Amino acid sequence: MTEAAGEVKLRVAARALGRAGLAHAYGHCSVRLSESEFLVCAPVPMGQVPVGAAGTVVPVDGPLPEGVLGEVRIHQQLYKARPEAGGITRTMPPKIMALSALGRVPQMRHGMGAYFRAGIALWDSPLLIRDDASAGALAAQMAGQRAGVMRGNGLVTVGESIEEAVVLAWYAEDAARIELEVLGTGLDGPLVTPEEAEARDTWGGRIMDRMWDYLTFGDPERQG
Repeated sequence: MTEAAGEVKLRVAARALGRAGLAHAYGHCSVRLSESEFLVCAPVPMGQVPVGAAGTVVPVDGPLPEGVLGEVRIHQQLYKARPEAGGITRTMPPKIMALSALGRVPQMRHGMGAYFRAGIALWDSPLLIRDDASAGALAAQMAGQRAGVMRGNGLVTVGESIEEAVVLAWYAEDAARIELEVLGTGLDGPLVTPEEAEARDTWGGRIMDRMWDYLTFGDPERQG
C-alpha cells in the first residue's frame, strides 16, 4: 500500500473507531506499508483525527520515531510476528474493559463471536505495555489469534487489512456485550460449536464490507 493511500484509509479507520465508541482519548491504529514499515495514526483521540492529519511511518524493527506513543511497540511486535497482518487496532471498548476486569474474554455465543474461533488472548495485567519485551510477549500470546484483551486495559485486533481489524474490534465488543448480558442472567446456554464457527467465519457476501460501510458512513474522506 502506498503511504498516501494508507494515510487516508488510516484516518477514516481512526475516526470510525472513535465514532463507534470503541476508543476515547486513548487508542491508536495502524496500517502496514511494506514488510519493513507501517503507518500509525496521529497521536490524538482517534475520533478527533483531523482531515488531512499526517500519521507517522514506523519501522517494524528499530526504535519508535519521536512523538509516537509508547504502546505502538505492540504494533511493531505484531507486524514482526505476523507477516499476514495488514492492519492493527488498539482500542478501549467499554464492554471489553468491563469483562476483562473480571479476568474474562468473550466466548463464542453468537455469529460475530465465531470470528474469534481461534480464541482471544487474555494478557493478565492492567499495566501499559511500553517496552519491547512485554510487547513481544503479548504478540507471542496472540499467535494465531485475531484479538487480544489486556485486563482492564483494552483490546488489540489484527486483520489482513485495516478494514478487517476495525470490523473485528466492533465484533469483539459485541461479543463482550453478549457475554456480560448472559452472565447477568445467572443462566448459561450453548456456545457456537467448532463446526458452526468454521462455517460462520467467512467474509463472503460482503460481510466485512457492509460493516466497514456502516462504521465509516458520512466520513469526509471516505472513498466509494
